[in-house]
Amino acid sequence: MSQPFDFHQAEIIERIQESPDIFTLRMAFSDKNVHQQYRFQPGQFNMLYLFGVGEIAISIVSDPDHDLFDHTIRSVGRVSNALSQLTIGDKIGVRGPYGRGWPIAEYADHNVLLVTGGLGCAPVVSIIHYVLNRRDQYRELTILQGVKKSNDLIWRKQYQQWANLPDTQVLLAADIVNEQWPWDQGPVTRLFEKANVTARNTVAMMCGPEKMMQVSADELASRGFANEHIYLSMERNMQCAIGQCGHCQHGKHFVCRQGPVFPYNDIRDSMSIPGY
Repeated sequence: MSQPFDFHQAEIIERIQESPDIFTLRMAFSDKNVHQQYRFQPGQFNMLYLFGVGEIAISIVSDPDHDLFDHTIRSVGRVSNALSQLTIGDKIGVRGPYGRGWPIAEYADHNVLLVTGGLGCAPVVSIIHYVLNRRDQYRELTILQGVKKSNDLIWRKQYQQWANLPDTQVLLAADIVNEQWPWDQGPVTRLFEKANVTARNTVAMMCGPEKMMQVSADELASRGFANEHIYLSMERNMQCAIGQCGHCQHGKHFVCRQGPVFPYNDIRDSMSIPGY
């Protein structure tokens, strides 16, 4: 896309209700030339603009080589609630992609460890798709996912499908569980004891609440992981997406430009400062 604030019309091709308040919009640009030229990296985000309502930053969850692009959204505010009312054939504005994505292409022939919390799983789903669609380029894939309540877990069928694939381990945990919950109870960090991972030849990527990511990163460091092999996706209020409005500033960094994905080394010290 040529200019920072240019948006292009996209059409809803499919709508998937993931949970009572979480949905996925599968889209294509109305202009075929724009659609053919559109490229993104796993971990980047788009700004979704709903005419007369506003716009929000949403991670792209699909594989970069997929013909369509997906956004998984939780209904929590004015714009997301309005987006939840869209149906197949409706149009919205899209600008992007923005930010720095996951460096997954740089880690071919490595083990990949993903640690996520809550809807923090959305930004790493594109990594899962990326690795599984290029399975011969990567070694072990380990997915650790934690949620607050067992009913918060989305993509249950996908997790079960992924768990049945060769060289793939999926471990799930919830703080509050119901009787039907078949997995672990407790924080996601408890799953490290069951994970078949070592620091050697492994890259770790995580997304979710900052405290969870910091505790998880420190746990990995205690297990021999180098900070430069740990990556975090930070969440901030990104309103302009080009580092001009200042809403997403994290210390000296603008999350919309230098992030949302950061090497742990870059933000480790600032994460320990409350309100930073």
